Amino acid sequence: MKNPKPEQNHAAQAVGIQLCEAPEAAESQSETERLKEEVERLNHELRREHEMYVRNLADFDSYRRRAERERTQAAQEGKRDLILPLLEIMDDLDQALQRSHDNPQSLAVGLRAILRCLEGLLAAEGVTTFESLGKYFNPLLHEAVGAVDGGGGESGTVIEEVSRGWRLGDELLRPARVRVAQ
Repeated sequence: MKNPKPEQNHAAQAVGIQLCEAPEAAESQSETERLKEEVERLNHELRREHEMYVRNLADFDSYRRRAERERTQAAQEGKRDLILPLLEIMDDLDQALQRSHDNPQSLAVGLRAILRCLEGLLAAEGVTTFESLGKYFNPLLHEAVGAVDGGGGESGTVIEEVSRGWRLGDELLRPARVRVAQ
């Protein structure tokens, strides 16, 4: 067999190269389509995740508004539950003042009854007073409004209670305002 001419060899090589390149081009085209499909799938998944995010954000915002509304409503109901009995006490005070001209002695009796009623209302809510007279001054429970020399008590003890201290359960609502012996 003769050697083909160099031109034919070139042509053969060119055809061979084209034949070799055709599968690579087909692979490249199929890889491109596969990548396009993957990008499309990922874009679809991204849109779906974004929609879920937006929906969850809206749900959380709705929850936050509902929780705030319920908290406000509960606070309002709590105030109402406390105010209604106080209105009864206000009515009792009004009546006591209207009748105070008739008999001043009965005014004192009426005011003491109203005070007991108010203390009962506070106790029902867990609000109580604590004893300070004769106790050693405690800055966590007492607010000193004055000091008295001597006064018949040991130095540092409470000898006069100007206003009572109040607790709500174990929590201090208001310290007792006291005068302390020096």
